[in-house]
Amino acid sequence: MKMYDVTSSIYKGMTVYKNKPEKQPKVNRVTNGYVTETRLELDVHTGTHIDAPLHMKVDGETFESISLDSLVGDCKVFDLTQVKDGVTKADLEGFDIQKDDFVLLKTKNSFEESFDFDFVYLAADGAEYLAEIGVRGIGIDALGVERSQEGHPTHKTLFAHDIIIIEGLRLKDVEPKSYFMVAAPIKLVGTDASPARVLLFEDMNITF
Repeated sequence: MKMYDVTSSIYKGMTVYKNKPEKQPKVNRVTNGYVTETRLELDVHTGTHIDAPLHMKVDGETFESISLDSLVGDCKVFDLTQVKDGVTKADLEGFDIQKDDFVLLKTKNSFEESFDFDFVYLAADGAEYLAEIGVRGIGIDALGVERSQEGHPTHKTLFAHDIIIIEGLRLKDVEPKSYFMVAAPIKLVGTDASPARVLLFEDMNITF
């Protein structure tokens, strides 16, 4: 069994959405010479994170509404590294995507270390296509699942169909195939997102 940690590291100066200074984590370490304690101030959309419906819906459900049962299980990584803009329905139609799949999109974003304002995202018709199939969740290697779409149709389509959104994955070293995924968010209550540690396991046989 091989494990891949596809989580972004969190540290001062890390890549954040649109390079906004206010989105940088603040790490304050203090010591009295023998005891050290660190205080962390963190945006809930920092690095690898999972969105909750409240993020794009005024009356949307908060993070505790997302069941861990939906975040642990099989997933499929698809190679979309040739896409230069938005991942469309046409880009996805050639893949074996089934109802209840958790789909992870590996794009050229995984090979970028700094923030790219022209990052690859999931286009509105791509989101509609996945919603029609009935996927369980969608993960992408960008800090946002969409870019420059008025009204945020990708987020809203996915949330309307109870599809989980994971953003900020790092899939550079992951081959496109099936894995067993464990996405473990911080157990936050009342928020619109939560940072998460996401692990992919290869050739994992689970028996109960």
